[in-house]
Amino acid sequence: MRLKNRLFWIAAIAGFILDQLTKYWVVQNFILGETQPIIKGIFHFTYVQNTGAAFSLFSGKVEWLRWLSLLVSVALIAFALFSPILTRWEQWGYGLILSGAIGNGIDRFLLGYVIDFLDFRLINFPVFNLADVFINIGIACLIIASFQKTPSNHHSSR
Repeated sequence: MRLKNRLFWIAAIAGFILDQLTKYWVVQNFILGETQPIIKGIFHFTYVQNTGAAFSLFSGKVEWLRWLSLLVSVALIAFALFSPILTRWEQWGYGLILSGAIGNGIDRFLLGYVIDFLDFRLINFPVFNLADVFINIGIACLIIASFQKTPSNHHSSR
């Protein structure tokens, strides 16, 4: 039996592994709050623990985010298993979103916070991680997919 929506699974597994490996590396090599400039004043690695949602919204109120991550992950897995064959862009998009949801969800369940470390100081952007990057790339893929779909019959009856 051939695995359906293979690119979905590749994106989900590869993204998850990269996210977890980079978070492990940060925890092993940085102390909380430590920053290391990669390009001084522009891009740093800064180890922070985010107890909220994206951009530290709802900080300290992480309980519902655990369950949201789990719900999104289960829904995406079911969707990939039971949907028809998805387009290439949809597979990449949903797979990357799943990798981010699982990556940050595991942090929330096991640690009570998400490990963030990518720090773009040039634009004073909140610190984030690869799971966040994958979710955003996944959304971009789904937007591309939506433009590539040919609309069904739009002929109006006159």
